[in-house]
Amino acid sequence: MYNLIVNYMSKITKEDMNNFALSKGVNLSESELDFTYDFVMKNYQNFLKNPKLFNIERYKNHYTEENFSKITKVFNEYFQKYASYL
Repeated sequence: MYNLIVNYMSKITKEDMNNFALSKGVNLSESELDFTYDFVMKNYQNFLKNPKLFNIERYKNHYTEENFSKITKVFNEYFQKYASYL
C-alpha cells in the first residue's frame, strides 16, 4: 500500500490539490494552497510511516479559521477511514 500511495503522490499537482479542496468545500487562498502543497509534498512519506505523530493543530496559523475548521474535518474523516491501511 505504501508504494501505491508514494507513486500516486509523486504525480499530484497543485491544481489537483486545489480541486480536491474545492470538492470538500475548502476555498484556499493562494498562500494557503502554496503552504498545503509544499507541506504535503515534503511530509507525506513521514506521515505514512508514523501518522499518529502528526498534530494538525500545529499548522492552524497557516489558514483562515473557516478553512482550518473544514480542513480538520476532512483530515479526521479520511484518517478514520484509512488509518487501518497505514
